Amino acid sequence: MKRTRASIWLSPTDRATLEGLISGRNTPQKLVWRARIVLLSADRTGVMRIAGLVRKSKVTVGRWQERYLATGIAGLRRDATRPGRKPRLAAEVIERVVQKTLHEKPVGGTHWSIRKMAAAIGISYTSVQKIWKAHGLKPHLVKTFKLSNDKHFVEKVQDVVGLYINPPERAVVFSVDEKSQIQALDRTQPGLPMKKGQAGTMTHDYKRNGTTTLFAALNVATGHVIGQCMQRHRHQEWLQFLREIDRNTPSELSVHLIADNYATHKHETVKAWLKRHPRFHMHFTPTSASWLNQVERFFGRITEDRIRRGVFTSVANLKAAIHDYLEHHNANPKPFTWTASAATILGKVARGRQALESAH
Repeated sequence: MKRTRASIWLSPTDRATLEGLISGRNTPQKLVWRARIVLLSADRTGVMRIAGLVRKSKVTVGRWQERYLATGIAGLRRDATRPGRKPRLAAEVIERVVQKTLHEKPVGGTHWSIRKMAAAIGISYTSVQKIWKAHGLKPHLVKTFKLSNDKHFVEKVQDVVGLYINPPERAVVFSVDEKSQIQALDRTQPGLPMKKGQAGTMTHDYKRNGTTTLFAALNVATGHVIGQCMQRHRHQEWLQFLREIDRNTPSELSVHLIADNYATHKHETVKAWLKRHPRFHMHFTPTSASWLNQVERFFGRITEDRIRRGVFTSVANLKAAIHDYLEHHNANPKPFTWTASAATILGKVARGRQALESAH
């Protein structure tokens, strides 16, 4: 083998070997076109012509010409070594990111962003992203909480959860509450409908057209909801709603109502009515523990599904939408499934209180 300028000279042995590689049925395709480059070069074919015949770039043709000249046919059989993987981050760097995320704050900020942390440590933002993901860290998120200070917290939790998991016989259990001050909001301009690749639009400002209050009683066994819209939510309206529940519940069943500690529910007039209707039994959730009342989940759904993005030109229009939602819901009601035992809940609250006290 000898080279003059861009030409390659082949020995008879190399030519026979290269031709054998091209005609061989089991030769890998990448080795076939590499052998063709060398043979065509030896036959004085121009680089552009070779590139067209083997469907490779001029750079690729030149690379394999050089590889043959440097290492012969053996060089055609193997790819050049590639750089290895980038070294992993040192354990000390990962530890610094984790500790800084958990125990420090950026200057002038309340929490770290990926890029702020990357700049502070001197690594790429993708590395910070991987570290946070591996350690379950989400500085951009925060959850709200409040531990109840109710003196009878344990007894109330056991009472309410007992009704959910093991309700009494010949009785119906309702989770009741009011969703007050629901606003009939009308947008100042018409919105645009959703299109492919484009979300629907609504103006950020609105016109207030009044409010209503939804009284709701969720049958925890069936998911059926008794609902009634009223202008206010005083004890008078609460009594009116109790009568509505009374009318819509078979008289032979006792009625257990789970409610929060709103003063309206404990008004003297209400107590007198309950005394005259002994089949009604009140069960109060602990203070600051509205999450224990299942009807709150229903309020969340109606807000998300019908109210938040609704456009209401009047209170009457809002009430009609709520009643329509209730009718649709009750056509195929589904109860919420309560699985947490009182012991599980009390254990979590105890751990939360312990963690809070140890942090301060």
